[in-house]
Amino acid sequence: MTTPPPFAPRLRPVTPEDDAFLFTLYASTRDQELAAWGLPPAQAELFLRMQYQAQARHYAAKYPSQGHALIEVEGVPVGRQWRVHTPEEVLLVDMALLPSHRGRGLGTQLLNGIQAEAARARVPVRLHVTRDNPALRLYTRHGFTPVPGGDATSPYLELEWRAPEDDSGTGVR
Repeated sequence: MTTPPPFAPRLRPVTPEDDAFLFTLYASTRDQELAAWGLPPAQAELFLRMQYQAQARHYAAKYPSQGHALIEVEGVPVGRQWRVHTPEEVLLVDMALLPSHRGRGLGTQLLNGIQAEAARARVPVRLHVTRDNPALRLYTRHGFTPVPGGDATSPYLELEWRAPEDDSGTGVR
């Protein structure tokens, strides 16, 4: 098991001034995919900017902006999280970290917080992840399981986590 990091992440609302960082973060999540395509740098950047803008428009139209937060460590942006809390679920729309902050326990810390929030509200946490995303291992370690009836041909898996029932039957340990 990963040792928890000695720092505490802080979430703060995203502002328009964060756009350059958010693009850099988005691009970092696509590095391996684009390297395999062998696009010239100018074409790769154009492609990434179009994809980033499309994702930003889609998320902004579909999800409340108050769930969009920058993840900071010691005042420095290192990632982003977008989650939506409804009476039925906590939906983790997106969570991404810069490569320099992956695999160091920060994702575990953030996910533990989301799971604790969902357990207190007695709702599941749901998310979608590509089948080849390394974060799938993180989610599996944290007890996320595929939602039955998913499309086996889709590049995305829908995952869900539910707090274990305690002995009293209240649903919270």
